[in-house]
Amino acid sequence: MDGTDDASPWWSASRHVDRRPFLTARGAITRAIRTWFDEQGFAEVETAILQISPGNETHLHAIRTELTSSEGTRATRYLRTSPEFAAKKLLAAGETRIFEFARVFRDRERGDLHLPEFTMLEWYRANANYDAVMADSIAVIAQAATGVRRFSFRGRTADPFAEPERLTVAAAFERFAGIDLLATVVNGEGDRAALAAAARPRVRITDDDTWSDIFSKVLVEHVEPNLGQGRLTVLFEYPTPEAALARVKASDLRVAERFEIYACGVELANGFGELTDAAEQRRRFASAMDEKARRYGERYPVDEDFLAAVAAMPPSSGVALGFDRLVMLASGATRVDQVVWTPPAGEA
Repeated sequence: MDGTDDASPWWSASRHVDRRPFLTARGAITRAIRTWFDEQGFAEVETAILQISPGNETHLHAIRTELTSSEGTRATRYLRTSPEFAAKKLLAAGETRIFEFARVFRDRERGDLHLPEFTMLEWYRANANYDAVMADSIAVIAQAATGVRRFSFRGRTADPFAEPERLTVAAAFERFAGIDLLATVVNGEGDRAALAAAARPRVRITDDDTWSDIFSKVLVEHVEPNLGQGRLTVLFEYPTPEAALARVKASDLRVAERFEIYACGVELANGFGELTDAAEQRRRFASAMDEKARRYGERYPVDEDFLAAVAAMPPSSGVALGFDRLVMLASGATRVDQVVWTPPAGEA
């Protein structure tokens, strides 16, 4: 890959020899993280890949398949985009600390930081607030840096052992884009006109852009490139319209208990104080699927079993961490396809 003929297949000896140091690092990092979770009393789980619903987020695209029974009847299933739905069912069943190195699948995702098939490291703590899994995330990331001391990517570096920068999303928008973000959140909903007026000098806005679209443009173009420089950045208190599966913060209904962690401008982890209100979760799913249908002409089914589990699970917090990205930063690779043993068919 690096310095070799990219026209040759990934399995050619000349390309594999360049990738092998990254793959060796991947093995060492996997072992270190497994040991850390074991020492913290977590159970490693393996959840099913085939799901009734792959997740109900507007811009999340799943790979669809079909199962045929012995009687010849057919049923649509999806390759999971995350192990979250199954993991929360395990929390409802009584598990209290679980983690998984999960193979997940997302369509329409290609690039130096994206593969359609990748590994998500995901874990949950029952009866713990999201500060606990935030601390977990920082500790897990440090496990990957043993023997490296510093992450690097595209000329940027970050010390994973330094005290992380902690920045609210509102403070980040003010600092890097000059936008009073929370002034555009009213009764838990985004005021599209207010955000458009504030963001128009910074990003290109189309008539079709929603509040969330404008938020994402500012985040990607002006905020994310400044995060994780020299040390990790914990970006927390996401505005309520971007809560996803996180609960709203009791002391400020404009923000949710959601955080992300960045290193070298790269998003590594996304964590929540988990929503346990099934009715509110159903409402959010319906809203997201309506927008998905409007924008992409499709919608995914709701997993009723999941909503029942949400109502039964204890207060919990959880994190999804892009394991391939973490290995990439820790090993000095420049693309995620360099740190997977075999890339998805047709991808390299």
